[in-house]
Amino acid sequence: MPDTAPLLDRIRAVVGDRGLLTEESDTAAYTQDWRKLYQGRTRAVIRPANTEELAAVVTLCAEAGAPIVPQGGNTSMVGGAVPNADNSELVLSTARMNRIRDLDPVDMTLTIEAGATLKAAQMAAAERGCLLPLSIASEGTAQIGGVLAVNAGGNNTVRYGNARDLVLGLEVVLPDGTIWNGLRRLRKDNTGYCLRQLFVGSEGTLGIITAAVLKLAPAPKDVAVAFCSLESAAKALELFARVQAYDAASIGAFELMSGLGTDFVLKHIPNAVLPLAEKAPFYALVELATPRPNGGMRGAIEEILEKALEDGVVSDAAIAESDAQRAAFWRLREEHSEAQKREGASVKNDVSVPVSKVPAFIAKATAACEALIPGVRCVPFGHMGDGNIHFNLEQPEGADPAWFLEQDHAIMETVNAVVREYDGSFSAEHGIGKLKPYMMPDWRGGAELAIMQRIKAALDPAGIMNPGKVLP
Repeated sequence: MPDTAPLLDRIRAVVGDRGLLTEESDTAAYTQDWRKLYQGRTRAVIRPANTEELAAVVTLCAEAGAPIVPQGGNTSMVGGAVPNADNSELVLSTARMNRIRDLDPVDMTLTIEAGATLKAAQMAAAERGCLLPLSIASEGTAQIGGVLAVNAGGNNTVRYGNARDLVLGLEVVLPDGTIWNGLRRLRKDNTGYCLRQLFVGSEGTLGIITAAVLKLAPAPKDVAVAFCSLESAAKALELFARVQAYDAASIGAFELMSGLGTDFVLKHIPNAVLPLAEKAPFYALVELATPRPNGGMRGAIEEILEKALEDGVVSDAAIAESDAQRAAFWRLREEHSEAQKREGASVKNDVSVPVSKVPAFIAKATAACEALIPGVRCVPFGHMGDGNIHFNLEQPEGADPAWFLEQDHAIMETVNAVVREYDGSFSAEHGIGKLKPYMMPDWRGGAELAIMQRIKAALDPAGIMNPGKVLP
């Protein structure tokens, strides 16, 4: 990093005093990730108020050769938005760029700036009778720019796809400060390369997303949610197959939870209550939804579960009778990460396999991890409907947390060896960030990684944009 004093003076002239934080007491919140895996340092956090200010800042940084770490809500699970500890990088926060530029309920599009939270975007859509069909546990903090930069998945992927499937257009500031305005609302636009998809999932290494046009859907008017107990993950897969065969278009979500992970939620999260009489090895949360009023979702889920209970697929089930009960059911799923954090040290694996292989993967990965570390507690949960399982490992009871975290690479390699057997991916929805670039040559080496490196070199030849993330 060159002498930053002159550079910061020029940046201050662009963004003003409100847009530049230099005191360590002000920048501390921007230098540690949510999981507390990485502690960085930065000489400044830059907070532009609009795209023009951001572009001017990037231009100045490019001219000075100053590395930039783009940051949204800083909810990355892989350290993708924290600076290095050597004080060599500037943090560029999009938090002040949070305007809703347009919402069209006929086109069913939302044009929104990168710093708006996902929750704010959802609420804006709901106010106009629409649905932004992207939901993640951190939606109250996660910002649109970061959600798109990492191509977040979430609970509704089984029906609506990942974040990239909801993007019609983007506005992006490139590493040299150029603004690319691709904020198109078109459903069909076959004019050359699909550049927006180049930046979705790039984790800020190719440019900074400043605004997006997102697809909306009709708001659901009839929703039914059930919480089911099951003897095995194989039974959960059979239940999913039955729901899919009954009416695939009505599936809003199909989430899998282990009994142990749910026990952690009941233990650590205030007012969490199991809605069933007895505990079980696994649970499934099933949501059916339709935009049709009186669409028959309650009757559908009752019919599915009645037959599943008769056939021994489901051991027990509860159907939510109110919005409050629906929220309580979902809370048992959404609080898994927080409950594991309170239980002790954990190593997280965000992996995906074909949906049909989920039960076999869970069984084999559990056996492999228990053989690696006797007493380790396996906590698989997640989006069974799309094959994305968060295969997390909790420290053995009484073990030293620091020692357990030192085993993270061995644990991840053990899990990933099983993932590879089932033609899966070592990163399903959390991205690569700072945690996993070393895995890229083994998993994406050869032509695929070479293409990524050529794209990076073409757009960011000086390597100033989020260095050390994604690519090894």
